[in-house]
Amino acid sequence: MKQTAHWVRNAISLLDADANRSADTHLHRFELPKSWGIELYLKDESVHPTGSLKHRLARSLILYGLVNGKIVEGTTLVEASSGSTAVSEAYFARMLGLEFIAVVPKSTSTEKIELIEFYGGHCHLVDEAGQVNQAARNLAAERNGYYLDQFTFAERATDWRGNNNIAESVFAQMSAERYPIPSWIVVGAGTGGTSATFGRFVRYKQHDTQVAIADPEGSSFYEGWRTGNMDYATGKGSRIEGIGRPTVEPSFVPGVIDHMIQVPDAGSLAAMRLLRAKTRYYAGGSTGTNLYAAFEIIAGMLARGEKGSIVTLICDSGERYANTYYNDAWLEAQGLDLAPHTAALEKFLAEGVWVPAAK
Repeated sequence: MKQTAHWVRNAISLLDADANRSADTHLHRFELPKSWGIELYLKDESVHPTGSLKHRLARSLILYGLVNGKIVEGTTLVEASSGSTAVSEAYFARMLGLEFIAVVPKSTSTEKIELIEFYGGHCHLVDEAGQVNQAARNLAAERNGYYLDQFTFAERATDWRGNNNIAESVFAQMSAERYPIPSWIVVGAGTGGTSATFGRFVRYKQHDTQVAIADPEGSSFYEGWRTGNMDYATGKGSRIEGIGRPTVEPSFVPGVIDHMIQVPDAGSLAAMRLLRAKTRYYAGGSTGTNLYAAFEIIAGMLARGEKGSIVTLICDSGERYANTYYNDAWLEAQGLDLAPHTAALEKFLAEGVWVPAAK
């Protein structure tokens, strides 16, 4: 028993040391016309050691398993993931000397699978996104391991009251800005953990900030939130990796969400590419989803004569999608035409008018 307790204490120390070595992520300004009186900020989570927002989640999930007595020396860690969470979990598993298996859909980008394996993880491929959860449970049971289960535990593994969570970080970095309390926080939902953290934090701190979720095509979250039916399921995976789910996941907390926007996949990827063209920030598709929704919210603020600030996230690096989202041949094979959406986004930036392209 003493030996186990010693190993767990050492494991937690290793996680704490990793957090101390990582400086906080940058908060970039996206230039908008000064006459608008609106500021847009991008929290760059791609600079984490494992290159995505999921670095925070992976550390929290593993810490949660350690302090609850679920992870001990020799435990095999298993996760159901479309990629980025598994990349980060593989990194931490290797740090702790634990075996890690990621259950991923076959559609996951080659770049992400290679990253999981680079950090010492193993990939177990399934045909459809809807199969990952049960396959992960089965693997954990077969190996007497621990299923990290991001879709259940994301909303409770992070201490939303403090402990340098992403919400606390954003508000600290905004303190010297023209509008230090954001009017809106705009995030995507893969597990729902990030939106839950922001939503709980702003209520706990009594901030006058609204939280919006940008949801991609094929995802169940939007209709689940709109109808209040948490059993709603599209049964479809999302082409925008890392966000959107075929079913409403347990970590999705609708009561802390003020608004949701459905974003067409072509709009997400047009916004992702526009970000690259305007700023040189090389981001993935989920960042484009966030930016598209942020523009729509800003347009609404302009129409109502409101001023203020909006914060959204750069979720991961575009390097992971060089062969997909940034590949014109892949777009053509998917039947995605970005041109109408790019024109609509450019019109918005020039005139402040939101006229989305036809779906």
